[in-house]
Amino acid sequence: MTAELIEPPTEVSAQWGQSLAKGGLATALFHIERAAVGRGSWDTAHGWITACVRQPVNSFAGAGLFYGAPALAHVLHLAAIHGPRAYHQPRMELNCAVEDIVQQRLAAAHHRIDAGQRPDFHEFDLLGGLTGLGAHLRARRSPKLLREVLAYLVRLTEPVHGRPGWWTHQAPSGEQDDRYPGGHGNFGIAHGIPGPLALLSLTHLDGTQVPGQLEAIERITDWLDAWQQNGAARAWWPEALTAAEADQGHTRQSKPLRPSWCYGTPGIATALHHAAHAAGDTDRARTAEAAFLDALEDPNQAHSLTDDSVCHGTIGVRLAARRFAERTDHATALRILAAAGNLPNPDAEATGQGLLEGPAGIALARCSLAADSPATDWDALLLLV
Repeated sequence: MTAELIEPPTEVSAQWGQSLAKGGLATALFHIERAAVGRGSWDTAHGWITACVRQPVNSFAGAGLFYGAPALAHVLHLAAIHGPRAYHQPRMELNCAVEDIVQQRLAAAHHRIDAGQRPDFHEFDLLGGLTGLGAHLRARRSPKLLREVLAYLVRLTEPVHGRPGWWTHQAPSGEQDDRYPGGHGNFGIAHGIPGPLALLSLTHLDGTQVPGQLEAIERITDWLDAWQQNGAARAWWPEALTAAEADQGHTRQSKPLRPSWCYGTPGIATALHHAAHAAGDTDRARTAEAAFLDALEDPNQAHSLTDDSVCHGTIGVRLAARRFAERTDHATALRILAAAGNLPNPDAEATGQGLLEGPAGIALARCSLAADSPATDWDALLLLV
């Protein structure tokens, strides 16, 4: 265990303490997982949780699953389920703030749709948008408000001015960019439409359903089918699509990028696998399994993984592979796990912080893999399960 994961700092900012993506909440979650599997103490976990809430909780309207009140609520939810009952009351208090955030964001999103405008991807994405908030509501079993999020995602899939409803006016950076004059369509599970697809599919499997849900799943899978590439008999998808590429029906991307959770084939195949199970489509399930396997067994893709991070490194792929294998037949599961085990170990260490790019996320995933499965199902926030 690295030194920075042992003792929390004595002074923290709200921006650091309340961030799962880049801050201390990721380390708190790591110690919760260790305590839940019997490899650590709840006192250590509590020390980190306490450090993270020394500043007032940020409940501004833009807060999401990976930052602010929803991120803290998610961590306390897992602590309350698996640890001391002392976390129940603060978790309930935070739930009210989260519900207000969700309602504000839903109102803004519906207003935007009614006006015929295109979305920012942070309106709907997993890391900062309503898909992430829906993942939290799913974990805490809040079906009424979750159905409102799902109803919004169904509307999101309806075409707008000849483009998919999720087609954003921004560049993949989240900013305006002359290289994307007509915006873009995003294929990453972290920021693009595979995230909503995964949530719509997982909730349908759970029994939390709204009118038009299966039709929305089909609209997304049809789009992913249309843009599936098959170079060297290996299925892959572009990272992003410009308006010109969409009009021409051809992507300029010549080969698959690294096989990461956030933007690569493993994340997309995971979402498609959930969708296949929701729709009872065995052919699509086999296609998703083949794509996942191909990405891991292709040496060119495997060697493009340059660090060990959860977001875009090997540990995230290994965790995704473990969860993917749980949903397949025995022979396929063995191949997936073997391929994930054979991924090269990158020389470069993670240079970021938090769950997505830092040592806390790496340690958390390693702890879960060592225990065969996450004790807290924390990886549901990545829509792996």
